[in-house]
Amino acid sequence: MNKQNNKLIINGDVFVPLLSEEQIQKRVKELGEQISKDYKGKVPVFIGVLNGAFIFMSDLIKNIDIECEIDFFKLSSYGDSKISSGKVKLLKELNCDVNGRDIIIVEDIVDTGLSIKYIEELFSKHTPNSMRVVSLLVKPESLKYDVKIDYIGFKIPSQFVIGYGLDYQQKYRNLSSIYVLSE
Repeated sequence: MNKQNNKLIINGDVFVPLLSEEQIQKRVKELGEQISKDYKGKVPVFIGVLNGAFIFMSDLIKNIDIECEIDFFKLSSYGDSKISSGKVKLLKELNCDVNGRDIIIVEDIVDTGLSIKYIEELFSKHTPNSMRVVSLLVKPESLKYDVKIDYIGFKIPSQFVIGYGLDYQQKYRNLSSIYVLSE
C-alpha cells in the first residue's frame, strides 16, 4: 500500500477517501443512541457478521447504554474478489440460543442483500422475539433482494470500498476511514 496525497494505491488501484473517521464515529454514536432508545428495558443480542463487522460492532457496542449480549456469525460471499460470488457459506455458527430473544444483526455493508436474505432464512428455523438489522453501509443501487435494513449508517454508491473493517483480499480492514475505488 502506497499513500500519496490522501490517496491509497494498492496493486495499481487508486482508492480515495469516502468517509472520514470523524464522520463514521459521529454516525456510529447516533446509531447506538437510537438502538439504546428503541430497546430500552430489553436485553438484545447483537450478532456481528464476521469478519467485516467486527470494528463497526465494537464501536457500536461502546455507544449502547442498555444491557446486551454479543455473538458472531462468520459468512463468506466474496472470497478474495471485489465482487460477491453470489453464494453465501456459513463458516461459523452462533453460540447463543436465539429463540425468544430480540436479535440485532450487525453488518458492515449491505451490497446485494444476499447475506441478509441468507441470515433471514437461517432464523426462519428459530423463533426469535424480533430481528432487526443495522448496517454501517448500504448500496441501494446494488440491492437485488427485498431485505429490510432497520438502521443505516450511510448510503453509498455501488463502488468497491475498503477500510474500517472492509477488506480487499483480507487486508486494509485496519484503516480508520473508508476509501472508495477511484474510477
